[in-house]
Amino acid sequence: MVTCAHAISVEDANAISSGDTDARIEALNQAVTRADAGTAVFLQALADDAVKVVRGKAIMVRGDKGIDPVSGAEFALPDDAEDVINNNRMRGEIDSAMAALKLFSKDDKVRMAAVQQMQSDADPSKLALIEQASKAEQNPNIKDQLALVRAAALLGSSDKAQRLEAAALLGSSNQSGTKTILLAHLQTEADATVKAALGKALREVESRLAWGDKLGAIFSGISLGSILLLVALGLAITYGLMGVINMAHGELMMIGAYATYVVQGVFQRYLPGAFDWYLLAAVPVAFLASALMGAALERSVIRFLYGRPLETLLATWGISLMLMQLVRTLFGAQNVGVENPSWMSGGVQVLGNLSLPYNRLVIIAFALFVLGSVAWLIGKTRLGLFVRGVTQNRPIASCMGVNTARIDTYAFALGSGIAGLAGCALSQVGNVGPDLGQGYIVDAFMVVVLGGVGQLAGTVYAALGLGILNKFLEGWAGAVLAKIAVLVFIIIFIQKRPQGIFAMKGRSAEA
Repeated sequence: MVTCAHAISVEDANAISSGDTDARIEALNQAVTRADAGTAVFLQALADDAVKVVRGKAIMVRGDKGIDPVSGAEFALPDDAEDVINNNRMRGEIDSAMAALKLFSKDDKVRMAAVQQMQSDADPSKLALIEQASKAEQNPNIKDQLALVRAAALLGSSDKAQRLEAAALLGSSNQSGTKTILLAHLQTEADATVKAALGKALREVESRLAWGDKLGAIFSGISLGSILLLVALGLAITYGLMGVINMAHGELMMIGAYATYVVQGVFQRYLPGAFDWYLLAAVPVAFLASALMGAALERSVIRFLYGRPLETLLATWGISLMLMQLVRTLFGAQNVGVENPSWMSGGVQVLGNLSLPYNRLVIIAFALFVLGSVAWLIGKTRLGLFVRGVTQNRPIASCMGVNTARIDTYAFALGSGIAGLAGCALSQVGNVGPDLGQGYIVDAFMVVVLGGVGQLAGTVYAALGLGILNKFLEGWAGAVLAKIAVLVFIIIFIQKRPQGIFAMKGRSAEA
């Protein structure tokens, strides 16, 4: 025996299941205004094609049993039971009705999802239910959204005053779906006064959404710029200090990303309860893994090629191929997934068409932290003093007792470790695979050259500038043309200012 705390009436169940589509929809809307648990159960069965009609009476079906929608009693399914046929229009109305019933859920997320679903198909028949839900709603954000749903429903009213009221209410909306609703009703509205009000509301909404689009492009540009900054920061140190064209820099990022993947696996297997904190352990592991690999490469290969930039380019390109093949052998050629911790999931809804994802916000903050740490290391520590001395004048630094070979190793390891941090960050916004670094190495070199070789401030300006410029151009001309335009801009800029945004200072720059 299956029982319902509240049951749909026999009349409602039969009327919804039998007759022509218009009559069934009218009965459905009437039943929704008397919302109860039994109605929701019956509508779900109807949506699942689990309702049949026996001699004019609607029954629900579960396996080979029939269920009375009113009492919940089970019985043998009669042989003469006929299927209830729902066309696309009826299915849409059932989905809308089920969403309307969810307006009374105790879960804020369920209610918000129901409101968002109703915004696109609100109609006057659900006004009573919407107003009832609005009176009971305690969440101010959901209550505001319900007001917009009510306004959208009023647009279908035959009363001119109600349609004018709806136009005024929708004009204050900042939701992208409101624009679609207004455009649809503008095409069908016959009254000139109402049509003018709808046009005014549409212009107000478009103006408000335009600001959201602009702010969204700026945020996307800053987000891309922060990633480019992380990618290029380590390259700026190694390229600026040693003049090594390191084509394996992207693969050092890849190592950091795979190190993050390994740490994730360790936490999933041995510390599942602390999984949300695996990223904090992955950051130092990614740095050390890439730094140690960078130090090994510098001591074994690159130290013999200083002063020969083309040979370093070829050698590091070969190393990059070897590292990619190594990763394919260990982890496979397919991408692997790295999950976001729960505290990095979701986002902040700033405007109706602008949401700031937590993972992007964390990466921006992380990039600033890494930048500050590198600036402190270079400007305030003994190692930083030696690095700056070797960068400005290697022979004099050597004469002053600085072990330039050791500083080269430390600097290359530092730059490689920062690449590992970039890979750790990238693992939170995309898939991790053997080709991860290939998509960023060219952009990283462009940032370094544009900012000025070995110049930390120039790298920051170039990364953020290129990120924002690229995103604005993408919205105007598309991704491919945006890339071409950025490349042309860099070529022209370097022609006019070969030293980049900031020129290198010191005797070596004057030689």
